[in-house]
Amino acid sequence: MSRPLHALLFAGLLQASASVMAAGGPDCSRPLTLALHEHGLLYSSATDSGIDRDIADELIRRSGCKITVTLIQRARIWQLIESGALDFSLSGITNEARDKFASFAWYFSNKYYLLVRRDAGVKDIDDFARNNALQLGVIRGFRYSPTANTLVDRLNDARRVSHSSGLEPLYELLQANRIQGMIIEPFDYPAVENGKIRAISNTLEFGDDSVHHGLIMSKKSLSTEEQEKWRQLIRAMRDDGSTQRIFEKYFPPELARTLTRFGN
Repeated sequence: MSRPLHALLFAGLLQASASVMAAGGPDCSRPLTLALHEHGLLYSSATDSGIDRDIADELIRRSGCKITVTLIQRARIWQLIESGALDFSLSGITNEARDKFASFAWYFSNKYYLLVRRDAGVKDIDDFARNNALQLGVIRGFRYSPTANTLVDRLNDARRVSHSSGLEPLYELLQANRIQGMIIEPFDYPAVENGKIRAISNTLEFGDDSVHHGLIMSKKSLSTEEQEKWRQLIRAMRDDGSTQRIFEKYFPPELARTLTRFGN
């Protein structure tokens, strides 16, 4: 049975549209790789869900590329990006060292906070830095906002930093009083609101501006032209509201808007 004319016309329009997108879109001639890391609302391997999982799925859908998604620890991700063995990761922030081997496409921006035990007697960030008895917990391979980074580097030099592969071990150390503080961001709120954590801790502001986070692209594996094509995909997701709608699955609308609506 022949297809109706309007169906044939619609199919032709879709095919033409796909051809145009493919012509101006990323190069999908080889399989690509993208790594997620375990981090609160960004990604949970237990449920294979989170903001970054949704962002990855949308990038795959829009690009039409075959992208293998894996779970890797954050410190290892940066090593693979630098070597060119990994094409992409997500929710990365830049610094001078990373700019040498990675480029970015921003899709959200947030602030960092110090989660500190109430019995530590800490009223501000300087209080924590001055008390040599206090230990800070951080995730290996993570960098933060300028003031937070200054605190981490200062305490690391003084051997007052405990490194972990993820958040859960740090929460356990905090409850056991083996560390007295850790650096958090909005994606950690559900765990922080847990009764046990909330009962023993306070949150202090670093006072820094919001830090942009984005798609991480390996300069070694992706040409400058290809990086720009992926940057355009991320920009389109922000412009048409897709990124904000993803964040609204995990945050109240106003917070989702704050996190995703920022100047380039």
